[in-house]
Amino acid sequence: MLRYIPARDLSRFPKLAQSMFLDRTAQFADRLGWPVQVGPDGGERDEYDALDPVYVIWERRDGGHGGSMRFLPTTGRTMVDDHFSDLVQGAKIKSPYIWECTRFCLAPDASAGVAPALMLGGLELGLRQGLSHAIGVFDARMIRVYRRLGWPAAPMGRRGEGTNAIMAGMWDFDPAHRAALLRRARVSAELSEHWWRRSMDALDLTEAV
Repeated sequence: MLRYIPARDLSRFPKLAQSMFLDRTAQFADRLGWPVQVGPDGGERDEYDALDPVYVIWERRDGGHGGSMRFLPTTGRTMVDDHFSDLVQGAKIKSPYIWECTRFCLAPDASAGVAPALMLGGLELGLRQGLSHAIGVFDARMIRVYRRLGWPAAPMGRRGEGTNAIMAGMWDFDPAHRAALLRRARVSAELSEHWWRRSMDALDLTEAV
């Protein structure tokens, strides 16, 4: 099931939070070899986790992490602005209607439905928060993955060649994408609505924008 959790509320879900940061280590440090920061507890975190982002998380039946992504408003600090401005030709992406999406992560044994479910969660977050676009940086190979999942990114810039290339892209929060994502995630519109309302009943996302 999907949860929408501001960073300040992660402590209410200790197993979910701990396993998310451990799975980020497994993906970004161990498998991809990125020069990321791994803490004493074995979890991967960076300075953007301290800026109270909103996490979209797939929670397993046992309360552990199945997959996640992180969103931050571009009105504050972002990875694109701080580290990847060349991918957007030096443009300053600053808008209350555009959020940055980072740390798309899947648990090592995540089922095939988790990735489209996360994309669905990202779309729901944007639509319900009145956003127009998400921006993110990703491996070039992911451009085909996002297209296959049903929510393609519009490329903005590229650094490098082949499998080592990285790209910046923009996703539009268009409700027309919802049907394809629901189908690929094998989730009903009613269930997706329930997951969102359940999070809103327990948490207040308004302070995170």
